[in-house]
Amino acid sequence: MSAQVARPAPPARSGAATALGWILTIGLNVVAPIITYNTLVDDHGWSEFSALLLSSAWPVLDSVISLAWRRKLDEFAVVTLVFIVITAVVSLVGDHSARTLLIKDSAVTGLFGLLCLSTLAAARPLMFYFGRKFATDGTPESTAWWNGLWQYEGFRTTMRTMTLVWGVAYVIEALVRIVLAYVLDTKTMVTLSPVMIYGVLGALGIWTALYGKRSQAEGERRAAEAAAAAEQSTAI
Repeated sequence: MSAQVARPAPPARSGAATALGWILTIGLNVVAPIITYNTLVDDHGWSEFSALLLSSAWPVLDSVISLAWRRKLDEFAVVTLVFIVITAVVSLVGDHSARTLLIKDSAVTGLFGLLCLSTLAAARPLMFYFGRKFATDGTPESTAWWNGLWQYEGFRTTMRTMTLVWGVAYVIEALVRIVLAYVLDTKTMVTLSPVMIYGVLGALGIWTALYGKRSQAEGERRAAEAAAAAEQSTAI
């Protein structure tokens, strides 16, 4: 179906369900793994690999809750779990010098970028599932609405473009940080590395929001033009 056809409006969203979904997602996939990892490594002397392995239990719990609550698997939790597994595997490679640890951090974000790019060959790219996670409240109605948008060419292009940009950005960011880890001293990189990570994330978040709004406005404009042209031809 053409992108010039007007897209259906999203269904009314439950504020309580949306808030609960966000709390569970951020809490179980971001906050809990970070707290668990830092506590085990810093306070209890666990190895990085063991701490990461236990931290992965939280996304698994999120998937279990999603299966029990919504009767479907949460792709966002699955991706988070894959990301943690990748991090755990990378932590086993090489020695544990400060420079190597910095390079490992870069490798993880680079692998995430490659994961994004690899999904471009799949039926639907990674950002489609990320978008569905945060653009809906998880109810069958809102999920069906988001899934239905895939029939529109403009929507498919937007999702693929977002996935491409995120993938390329994180691959480049990882390569730059790896090079800097060899060029700059460790103390400087320890400060610079998180700035680069969150800086790129913030820039991508802003770009994604602006690009999404622009794509939506362009789709609505084309739909309006198509409707006007159809009305004019009917009048004639």
